[in-house]
Amino acid sequence: MSSLGKRLIQSAKEARTIARGEADASTYKVFVPARIDVKAIRKRRGLTQEEFCIRYGLSVASLRDWEQGRFSPDPTARAYLTIIDRAPEAVEKALAEHKAA
Repeated sequence: MSSLGKRLIQSAKEARTIARGEADASTYKVFVPARIDVKAIRKRRGLTQEEFCIRYGLSVASLRDWEQGRFSPDPTARAYLTIIDRAPEAVEKALAEHKAA
């Protein structure tokens, strides 16, 4: 078997272990992109700059700086923006105001 085949089988086994909740969380590898297109993320959500910032708790000034290339988001902001892009409902649910029962 080729080395690629061996790596694919190993990856599948690791994925199965994670899906079953049996993996050691300390072994997870996290990928945070070095660059991120903030404007494209916002546009995919169909929001104005102000709406995007209100919904996700961001500063309008920072968003404008990122979109216009004056500054780049730090790694934490890039991770957060990646989650907004890939799982916006999860972010919105996590940030929703909870009403007392």
